[in-house]
Amino acid sequence: MKLASLKHGGRDGTLVVVSQDMTKAVSVPGIASTLQRALENWDADSHHLRLIYDDLNNGEQLKDVFPFKPEKCASPLPRAYQWLDGSAYVNHVELVRKSRGVDMPESFWTDPLMYQGASDVLLGPRDDVPLPDEKHGIDFEAEVAVVTDDVPMGVAVEDAASHIKLVMLVNDVSLRYLAMTEMAKGFGFLQAKPASVFSPVAVTPDALGDAWKDGRVHLPLVTHYNGALFGRPNAGVDMVFNFPVLVAHAAKTRFLSAGTIIGSGTVSNKDRSVGSSCIVEKRTIEKLDSGESVTPFMKFGDRVCIEMLDAAGESIFGAIDQKIVPYVVKR
Repeated sequence: MKLASLKHGGRDGTLVVVSQDMTKAVSVPGIASTLQRALENWDADSHHLRLIYDDLNNGEQLKDVFPFKPEKCASPLPRAYQWLDGSAYVNHVELVRKSRGVDMPESFWTDPLMYQGASDVLLGPRDDVPLPDEKHGIDFEAEVAVVTDDVPMGVAVEDAASHIKLVMLVNDVSLRYLAMTEMAKGFGFLQAKPASVFSPVAVTPDALGDAWKDGRVHLPLVTHYNGALFGRPNAGVDMVFNFPVLVAHAAKTRFLSAGTIIGSGTVSNKDRSVGSSCIVEKRTIEKLDSGESVTPFMKFGDRVCIEMLDAAGESIFGAIDQKIVPYVVKR
């Protein structure tokens, strides 16, 4: 099943069911007006949403069907109670630390890293990303994320998978130079992590078919930067901590409310031939190979496109496709 949120209808958008080929959609006010409401009543609402989804794909005559346009979409969850981003691809962490001459603690391989990001404003897949200054070291991070229902505190890993209701893609926008100064203070990210961006569509895990197994998405995550292929690492490869582990980690000392988003962290493979999912990793590899980072961070006007294709070459989530622009203070 594929779900999206249109920009109209208030801060939480308007929930729509999207056809498998993402050519058409229908709103479902009689079931749930927003995705957040559907997640809070998932056991009942998902059954009715799936009936609509099946009818939409089978060509049944549904009322008020309209062409689906990703540019009309907000994030599937335009705001969320929690946005928790892990770092499940330890290869990425190891590379960055190695380039700085910093040792890799053994615990990084056994206990996930995770930060709590701002989630009151999450950008839509075709929205420009407004930022105050190019000098902050603007970077994209292509990731996969899951959305949960209500998760009990202390949930076991083997039970956590049942709480994963949706999967989507993320551009976890990062300001690298601000991150360096914030991490040096030893108290986590704030300014270095502006609003994140999510794919047009969120899908139920079963919609991924055989690509969803062992709590991972076994497909390449494809990033184009200013029109050129930047990387296509496989999200199912070198993911040390799968999504059930990340969910259980997040819920170790707290309940997770329905609508919690948990990210994978930057998708990264040990095979360098597949490229990278963020600029800082490419700069790190350049420094390790030649002693100097060459690739610059993003400038205003630069564009990034993040997408995942199925075995037939069709887009699963739709594309995150956006431009970095200067933020203008309105007076």
